[in-house]
Amino acid sequence: MKRVHFIAIGGAAMHNLAIAISKKQWYKVSGSDDEIFEPSRSRLEKNGLLPEKLGWFPEKIDAGLSAVILGMHATLDNPELLKAKELGLKIYSFPEYLYEQTRSKTRVVVGGSHGKTTTTAMILFVLNKMGFNPDYMVGAQIDGFEDMVKLSLESHIAVFEGDEYLTSPLDRRPKFHLYHPHIAVLTGIAWDHINVFPTFENYVEQFKKFTELLEPQGRLIYNSQDENLQKITRSLRSDLITFPYKTPDYRIEKGITYLKTAQGDVPLKVFGEHNLQNIEAARLVCRQLGIFDTKFYQIIKDFKGAANRLQKIAETLYCAVYKDFAHSPSKLRATIKAVRAQYPDRKLVAVMELHTFSSLTADFLPQYKDCMKDADLAFVYYNPEIVAHKHLQEFDTESVKNAFGGNIQVFTSSQAMQTALKKIRYDNSVLLFMSSGNFDGINLEEFSEELIGK
Repeated sequence: MKRVHFIAIGGAAMHNLAIAISKKQWYKVSGSDDEIFEPSRSRLEKNGLLPEKLGWFPEKIDAGLSAVILGMHATLDNPELLKAKELGLKIYSFPEYLYEQTRSKTRVVVGGSHGKTTTTAMILFVLNKMGFNPDYMVGAQIDGFEDMVKLSLESHIAVFEGDEYLTSPLDRRPKFHLYHPHIAVLTGIAWDHINVFPTFENYVEQFKKFTELLEPQGRLIYNSQDENLQKITRSLRSDLITFPYKTPDYRIEKGITYLKTAQGDVPLKVFGEHNLQNIEAARLVCRQLGIFDTKFYQIIKDFKGAANRLQKIAETLYCAVYKDFAHSPSKLRATIKAVRAQYPDRKLVAVMELHTFSSLTADFLPQYKDCMKDADLAFVYYNPEIVAHKHLQEFDTESVKNAFGGNIQVFTSSQAMQTALKKIRYDNSVLLFMSSGNFDGINLEEFSEELIGK
């Protein structure tokens, strides 16, 4: 039996990979971490993989291990990592291991600053309905899929969400540089992760490099409405075959978005131009995998979205509440624009949290200029303690107001923000929460139902 050990098993991607491997009968999985939060903790416990104690234990590392998988959360002086190097064990990063397990398969990789999770989820949703049963890695829960990572011997296709963040403490390459796809998608480029890509030019260069790492005669599906992708695709390798896409024709009627196709108008359960672009990218991928457009449209109309991506969490006759993973300026603009278009006659209350390293960096704040201007009421929350914890330059609420512009309200207390939201009447309204966090512990589903009186 093969034994695999995870250093930093509690990570969002790492714990999913650990669960996927543990389901193989010939593998035994162990792991360590110094902090494990929800939902990783519950999911690891459910699958019998939660470490008995938090911390690092070099005694778990021995010569009998087939592999050690190193998470980004670990540091270079991690005692388990040092022991593994001392013993000469094979040490993989998360993306390295995925690549090694799928070398003989047709790899589809979806990259981009935004939309990659939803586009990957759409592809998997269609493939699953068609009985393809692919291997995969996706960054959110999807209807019909128990796990967020799957590896098997049977499948001939692997579909990965291609994250541009760094691979591991030992490997400073972006994760998606290690997958070498046969079919690649690039949804668009908007500056993010400034802690590792200090200039926009440096950030764009990572996507250019990604196109250079496609397999020979690879297919590149890209958003032709993105100026940066237009520039990149002008100097591609001659063997690559490109498929540009743009926002397809659509109409909105009585709160439902209809996609205009050669087979007639297709009613969708998702909305927003960014989601329509994601559908186009997914359609082109599925076509490359042998799925006709007619079949694709029959299936995609039932796609409800990926978890936390414009997900409806509460509703009455007079108010709908959504939560979205949006945190970067481009994502905020796209999400607010989508909700405004879907509910043109309703009051839009938009609430966002500055939570990521980039969003909490004082020099980055001006990137948010006017990104919430289409909301009728706009709230921004951040926790100064998180700024200090990340060792970032402090800023005040006035700096945030000036950066965003418009009539926004800024809060540094989650309780004060909740109190302000409770004072609003939600007749004929739509409420939108946007964050990669949880506003310091708010259960958004319960809070939303309290606000709208469900």
